[in-house]
Amino acid sequence: MNDERRQLSNRDKGYLLMRSIMDFGMGILWISMGIFLLFIKYFNTELQLRFDDPAMKIFGGVCMLYGGFRIYRGYKKNYINER
Repeated sequence: MNDERRQLSNRDKGYLLMRSIMDFGMGILWISMGIFLLFIKYFNTELQLRFDDPAMKIFGGVCMLYGGFRIYRGYKKNYINER
């Protein structure tokens, strides 16, 4: 049975909407954290003394990739598996 032909109940539609909004929100937060870690020296915080090293730059890049994945997953809305 194709997803296009399948009739979703109101409960399933609400679940899809909630999950996609959560994925968009979490994706934005992860991308923001990655940007903060990559460009921490431009934010004039005391944290740059502790977190301005290559490991944190790599972690910032990973955070941005994961945030992009969460936004993509929210866009695709492929949460309900066929049983």
